[in-house]
Amino acid sequence: MKEGIKLKISLLVLYFGIVGLISPAVGHAMHIMEGFLPQEHAFAWLAVVLPFIAWGMRKISSTLKDNPERKLLLGLAAAFIFVLSALKIPSVTGSSSHATGVGLSAILFGPAVSSVLSGIVLVFQALLLAHGGISTWGANTFSMGVAGAFVAWGLFKTCRMLGVSEKVAVFLAAACGDWVTYMVTAGQLAFAFPDPVGGVWVSFTKFMSVFAITQIPLAISEGLLSVVVYNGLLRYGQQGIIDIWWKGGKANVK
Repeated sequence: MKEGIKLKISLLVLYFGIVGLISPAVGHAMHIMEGFLPQEHAFAWLAVVLPFIAWGMRKISSTLKDNPERKLLLGLAAAFIFVLSALKIPSVTGSSSHATGVGLSAILFGPAVSSVLSGIVLVFQALLLAHGGISTWGANTFSMGVAGAFVAWGLFKTCRMLGVSEKVAVFLAAACGDWVTYMVTAGQLAFAFPDPVGGVWVSFTKFMSVFAITQIPLAISEGLLSVVVYNGLLRYGQQGIIDIWWKGGKANVK
């Protein structure tokens, strides 16, 4: 039974990956494209996100100083974000959507580190894949690396405090972190381009509707995939790495 479920999840992830690689990008992707935001909005979001990046860099430095063996896991978390957020899935609404991957890194390292990893990934995607942009880097990093990561981390921590199983907590954290990223992106666009009649709220609902159809199954798929990867880390003797931020202890990697 369990093997059948794992096979279905693997096939679903493989399908999304193939579609994302062979399909052309159409319309707007979740990352806000280069030059799309007004200059004042772009600078404002950059100013908002920079303190989180500074905090995350200090966190990475202290984490690797105390636990240098976590470098490999840090690279895995960054690669997970890069691959999932680079696979653009065409939407029936004429747009494209994608997963984010930040939920897993937020669970493993906390939200501050996830902000830095997301920022690095977004730079490479903007330069190498024309996905997102340099001028909109601050806005994209905030929606995915700050808002999405903090919600995922907070939800996972709350679920564990309430006695919710780890697998369910990981799933909810990854899926909701993905949804929040899209909600924040829609809000950023709504504030930049309010509806002439209905204002920001009407504009927000319009932008949300662009991604809604494809993003719900994508977020669920990201949650399932995050559970698979999380369980894989536990299965191969990495239990200690999960509890560093949670218990404040030292890593005990076998």
